[in-house]
Amino acid sequence: MMPPSAGICLALLTAATLVAGGAPAPSLIPRPQTLAFQPGEFRLAPDTRIISDASSLPTAKQLAARLRPATGYALSVKTKSNAGAAMANVIVLTSKNANAHLGAEGYELTVTTNSVVIRAPAPAGLFYGAQTLLQLLPPEIFSPKAVKGAAWPAPCVHIRDWPRFKWRGLMLDVSRHFYTKAEVEQVLDLMALYKLNMFHWHLADDDGWRIEIKEYPLLTQIGAWRDRDVLARNTKPDRAQPVWAAPASDKFGPDGRYGGYYTQEDIREVVAYAGERHVTIVPEIEMPGHSGAALAAYGKLSCSGEPYLANSGQPFHVGVFCAGNEDTFTFLRNVLTEVSTLFPGKYMHVGGDEVNKTNWKHCQKCQALMQREGLKNEEELQSWFIQRVEKIVDSRGKTMIGWSEIMQGGLAANAVVMDWIGGGQEAARKGHDVVMSPTAYCYFDHYQSTNHATEPEAIGDYLPLKQVYDLEPIPSGLPAQDQSHILGAQANLWTEYVASLPHAEYMLFPRLCALAEAVWSPQEGRAWDDFQRRLPVEEQRLDQLGVNHRHASYLSESKD
Repeated sequence: MMPPSAGICLALLTAATLVAGGAPAPSLIPRPQTLAFQPGEFRLAPDTRIISDASSLPTAKQLAARLRPATGYALSVKTKSNAGAAMANVIVLTSKNANAHLGAEGYELTVTTNSVVIRAPAPAGLFYGAQTLLQLLPPEIFSPKAVKGAAWPAPCVHIRDWPRFKWRGLMLDVSRHFYTKAEVEQVLDLMALYKLNMFHWHLADDDGWRIEIKEYPLLTQIGAWRDRDVLARNTKPDRAQPVWAAPASDKFGPDGRYGGYYTQEDIREVVAYAGERHVTIVPEIEMPGHSGAALAAYGKLSCSGEPYLANSGQPFHVGVFCAGNEDTFTFLRNVLTEVSTLFPGKYMHVGGDEVNKTNWKHCQKCQALMQREGLKNEEELQSWFIQRVEKIVDSRGKTMIGWSEIMQGGLAANAVVMDWIGGGQEAARKGHDVVMSPTAYCYFDHYQSTNHATEPEAIGDYLPLKQVYDLEPIPSGLPAQDQSHILGAQANLWTEYVASLPHAEYMLFPRLCALAEAVWSPQEGRAWDDFQRRLPVEEQRLDQLGVNHRHASYLSESKD
């Protein structure tokens, strides 16, 4: 990150709402660290050239491809060893003479009447600079087809920008409802536009196992499918739902069962797609609870030794792995080994939340294990389980992440805590890294209005846009010396009630725009009134992108 002295232009950013000549200030989301306006504008034209140095060429090609559909311009992309030298009618992307203090994700963007120069120390910064340039252009730049007669001006500005936090995330639950590879890639595109960089992929839970594991084919043959198209609690029969709230027909197999899964080749393609957009994918394989889909396929790993039957009402049919069965850890080691080879990122999420320990209390194997290991209660058994899994994760060169509950009974040595119900401050004080994801600010499965009749059915509670915007990832009272352990924050979209991509988009936007600003922009530069000013233009961009967002005009509702 940049030192505080680098924020000298912050007052210009905070105060300025008009550029030279009285035109509105650009509606950039997330708001950059520093921004200064200059007179005039740059106009993109058919003969505009894109020039880059060799290391910046991939981003230059991406930018040219992104500009072409709306403009119809097949812009020339060339490499030049001295990219950045004075040239006219060009867009330059270069790492030459970049300020190293900007960090791996920071960039400098200068727009003059003759040129656009994006300069960054690393490819991610160049990519983020290009996203800002897209937002400086009219919203129609996001049109999927040529816009006839359009002009393409960008105001003259000088921007120096870098993220406040290194973890800027979104979790998508694909277990309750399956989202295709193409749909996941659309989500990744939108994340990248807002400079979000961590995609937490919730791949396994009670209701579906979504990743191919070669050694255990029943996980996808059985665990990826169910007989009903929605969860039993998904909709009320007397409640009218939007047409896009229903699951799409491509989520049903030839036998009529509902679900789906990603082959390992699918996973590799999505990982590569995300990498091109500087998004790291964090896979989650839920354990020891929420494991019903795995236990439906391999019931011998349950405390009863029988397959899991969802909603059976039987006390042993709860989706929890048997901690006293050594085969459980052989299975998990083999699964996590395959998963680790598919995801090159540093982190692996193992869940650990909401573990129903009833089975363990009645399981002879689990109770015998507790006696052998001197464990006082099932909370300590959970800690023992998670610590053993951490050794597997460590052996694969990864860092384990778990939800708040992995702190129960004692936190594993190298674990990262994803705080959804508390414990983040305590973990940070003990030297553990933390990702903040509190339900009151980050759970996008919650209603967006208190008038539920105007909204598709949601899981409950109320999370308005302003509350998301007010998220402060650093816990109040956390000592300064421990604050570096707060990696950032992420939004979570659990999909019990969200069966389609248009429905997911409605729950995500514009709330994800607010979260993006909370994790990228300087805390002292954030202003709700200014965010509201920028939001209508963002709505136009989302319209051009075909995103089924909740409209900003709803903010005027008395109880919204």
